[in-house]
Amino acid sequence: MNPPRHERDGLAPTLMLQGTASDVGKSLLVAGLGRVFARRGVSVAPFKSQNMALNAHVTRTGLEIGRAQALQARACGLEPEVDMNPILIKPQGDMVAQVVVQGRPAFRRTAAEYHDRKLALRGVVAESLERLRRRYDLVLIEGAGSPAEINLRDRDLVNMFVAKIADAPVLLVGDIDRGGVFAHLVGTLALLEPEDRARVAGLIINRFRGDISLLTPGITQLEELAGVPSIGVVRHVPDLRFAAEDSLSLPARLARGPAPADEIEVGIVRLPRASNLDEFDALTWEQGVSVRYVTHPAEAERADLLVIPGSKNTLGDLAWLRERGFDPVLRRRSERGDPILGICGGCQMLGTRIEDPDGVEAEGGASVEGLGLLPLVTRFEPGKRTLQVRVHSEDPQGPFGRFEGADGYWIHSGRTERLRGDATVYVTSSQNDEPRPDGALDRETGATVIGTMVHGLLDNEAPRRGLLRTVAKRCRRPWSPGPTVPDVDAELDRVADAVEEGLDMAAIDAILRERTP
Repeated sequence: MNPPRHERDGLAPTLMLQGTASDVGKSLLVAGLGRVFARRGVSVAPFKSQNMALNAHVTRTGLEIGRAQALQARACGLEPEVDMNPILIKPQGDMVAQVVVQGRPAFRRTAAEYHDRKLALRGVVAESLERLRRRYDLVLIEGAGSPAEINLRDRDLVNMFVAKIADAPVLLVGDIDRGGVFAHLVGTLALLEPEDRARVAGLIINRFRGDISLLTPGITQLEELAGVPSIGVVRHVPDLRFAAEDSLSLPARLARGPAPADEIEVGIVRLPRASNLDEFDALTWEQGVSVRYVTHPAEAERADLLVIPGSKNTLGDLAWLRERGFDPVLRRRSERGDPILGICGGCQMLGTRIEDPDGVEAEGGASVEGLGLLPLVTRFEPGKRTLQVRVHSEDPQGPFGRFEGADGYWIHSGRTERLRGDATVYVTSSQNDEPRPDGALDRETGATVIGTMVHGLLDNEAPRRGLLRTVAKRCRRPWSPGPTVPDVDAELDRVADAVEEGLDMAAIDAILRERTP
């Protein structure tokens, strides 16, 4: 089916997926549906008005959007753009978050303060959605959380408010894997206003495992109780190799307990405000590598490679490291030559000093000593550097080995300058064709303490496996790479196949035709 545009106003039709709760699989279902329609030749785009996540994607134009919308764009065969996710909330503390509007940091607010400002952002949402609807033949909209959160209904920015301005039919998604799916679906419908309930055109049960015939009687009763037809049951797709949507949701495939003697153990420090942890997911897919998040110094001591990731609150997370007793462990690792990798905020923490004169992170400003393991000084400045970069290394003896043309991105505040020693890698970008040095490594300590400001480097096979070879050699592990990790498009096809098999696509086509004048 190729849905026609609305003849009256030139706007494409829309279809919205809302959930009974967070993490019921809405993001991947939108991606799967997007790939299904794209394979039919439909010009289809994703949209989510507001996302809350510490994993961000930097668009080609240097703007921030949620990781999930970037994946959905790829599923639709599109370059990610800021209108697909006009509002991104990035928590900086238990009560404070940075609000990114149209890809740029706009303000910092507490949850209550932001709730009071939501109404002023409805115009931003409506404008982004309209621009997409004028350019594509179909827009797939993802909700957030649950539309039944009655305490937030009056300032809704992401569920039924969006459905209304888009005149979108809604498919309500429940996750059977967490249990209670029938109650979740019926209960959600019961808490909706009559006008909103009338928008729900179908129910989807997601992540089903087992014999579908055992579920059929329940679906029949569900339709009777809900008064809404079932659109289908989507089976669980095992071992998907996608980066996590949110840093707060750690991958289930992480190792537990000590690593086997013949495997490389990677410990990633679980900072309270760690960001962009999705860039380490590819490590969990490598054969002979055990990845775990560590919160205790003893766990950091034994890791073959210790990683300090990026942070949405670098000064706060640096203080947490010291309070938890990581400082002496890091020094001992450096003295022994045990590898340490710092990325972005982690790289800044490994430097000698962090200056924040304008109070970008610390109210009233601050000047804080770093961990002193790399010859770097950081100075925070208002604003943020967000840029896609190409990364290369010409040093076969460097920590990542020699590689060319790896993809990565910068997403940080201020400037980090190397005082001495060598750069870790070199980067080019659309703003600078000349290779620029990035990060630092200190060869006086055997170059085993490594820092880079580039996110996403480990998503690339060459530098990732180069680093693992370096660590294996240093730790005397008999590591060798396994099969090539499946690419993202192959994984998206797996999701699309499950969606197409499980959902009644003819019914979805009929819903779209019914809502299209």
